[in-house]
Amino acid sequence: MKEFKYVIKDNEGIHARPAGELVKLAKSFESSVMIEKEGKKADCKKIFGLMGLGAKKDHEVTFTFEGADEEAACEAVSKFMQENL
Repeated sequence: MKEFKYVIKDNEGIHARPAGELVKLAKSFESSVMIEKEGKKADCKKIFGLMGLGAKKDHEVTFTFEGADEEAACEAVSKFMQENL
C-alpha cells in the first residue's frame, strides 16, 4: 500500500472539472485509489464520492493506493494534484 497527504491549494477546492479528470486518471490504473478527508473516505474512481467529500482550499486529504500498479498510480495522482489542485 502507498499513501500520501496533500493540502488543496485551488481556491475552489476539488470542483467538477478537475474531479472528472482525477476520476479518469484513477480509472486508468488497476489499483484501488482512495481519498480520505476528516475520516470520510471515497473511491477516486467514482465522481459522486469524490465530490461528496467537499474538499475545499486548505483542507488536507490523504490518498491511498493498493494493488499491482500502486507505485505508478501514486506517482501519477501526486503529480496531477500538484499541477491541478
